[in-house]
Amino acid sequence: MATIFIIDDDVSINEMLRTALTKRGFSVVQAFSGTEALLAFSKAQPDLVLLDLGLPGLSGEDVLPKLGTVPVIVLSARASAEDKVSLLLGGAVDYVTKPFDLHELLARITVQLRGKGTVAETEIYSFGDIALHGDTRKLVADGRSAQLTRTEAAILRLLMQRPGQVVAKLTILDCISHDTPDCTEDSLKIHIHNLRRKIQSVTETEVIEAVWGIGYVLKNAAEKNPSDASEAKTAKS
Repeated sequence: MATIFIIDDDVSINEMLRTALTKRGFSVVQAFSGTEALLAFSKAQPDLVLLDLGLPGLSGEDVLPKLGTVPVIVLSARASAEDKVSLLLGGAVDYVTKPFDLHELLARITVQLRGKGTVAETEIYSFGDIALHGDTRKLVADGRSAQLTRTEAAILRLLMQRPGQVVAKLTILDCISHDTPDCTEDSLKIHIHNLRRKIQSVTETEVIEAVWGIGYVLKNAAEKNPSDASEAKTAKS
């Protein structure tokens, strides 16, 4: 599993990133100053570094050239083109301006690690606190995990690619036919039931909602309203 080194003196951002990355199965090392980062770097042997610029002690600009060939994504509130060009030419592989969208940052991390060959050759799909590792079909959330079958992983991957969108049963069957050509509309209900049970085992919440007569939709609990809950209870299959 890839190790990511977070170097940021903002405790709230550092912890938020640690939590998000840990939930998605990454190993995480933290530092809160430039000096601390350099002391921990060789021991940590990270596969990727997330580097803030405004660090106490040694600045991010001072730390960057000392990180060798490890890919570095700079996280900074500095938004000028000059700063971005300077850091990219100075060795950073990417530059993300604060405040940033977490899902975009996770996508950038995945791209860099895939190119380096240190993580799965397939995507890590995510929805809320849930992450699906495409290569191992492992479902991870809140430090807990569950192993999915090929069919379950194919269904969840499809729903994760269309969050909040109702996906018709026939569409699901068509899209997962490569993974499970023998899956039928009747057996789909069983796979969905088992998938729900495994998701609840790691999150204690239900995110797959049945839409009567149509298909299924992936929803956060916060997106649901009382009428949704009663309909889901009636339509559950």
